[in-house]
Amino acid sequence: MIHVDVTKFGNIPDAGGWRYVGRVQGRRNGQATARRTGRRGRHYRPVIGTAFVHTVLDDHSRVAYAEICTDEKAATAVGVLRRAVAWFADRGATVERVLSDNGSAYRSQAWREACADLCITPKRTRPYRPQTNGKIERFHRTLADGWAYARFYESTELRNSHLPGWLHFYNHHRAHSAIGGRPPISRLTNMPGHHS
Repeated sequence: MIHVDVTKFGNIPDAGGWRYVGRVQGRRNGQATARRTGRRGRHYRPVIGTAFVHTVLDDHSRVAYAEICTDEKAATAVGVLRRAVAWFADRGATVERVLSDNGSAYRSQAWREACADLCITPKRTRPYRPQTNGKIERFHRTLADGWAYARFYESTELRNSHLPGWLHFYNHHRAHSAIGGRPPISRLTNMPGHHS
């Protein structure tokens, strides 16, 4: 079984965001980025945008897969699901069920059709009960602390380029307390070359 969800992070203006340069300088950086991109919102405020990180987590091993997208629509969620299932299959894990919240993308006809096409049983959490999908909610906190806010990034592109390396560290090297202090990949015992 895999857990799926989307977490959102604000894009970083040129020269850094407010978390590291302070609110005043962060506001100036946002305005400079808006002048460069021409994106302004209500009351002429700068619009930097949002990164939608679609996350997929294996229930047993806690191995994670993530993609940064520009939206959280059903077509995007279906594409992420298809790529995640193929990614897990390359690692010897077969996906049989998927647990999601009640977001519109996961209630859509496209999501149901994709799950049927992939021979996956879709399951949803009870409304307003995020703890049912607690494993992926906890992963989002680890993702924020370990990747998104872990260091100063001068741009969104720089932060995005660090995600694959951080995911490799999380899956292959980071000790996970819920699985006995071992990295998540160690729980996938049927990986090719794992026992040679």
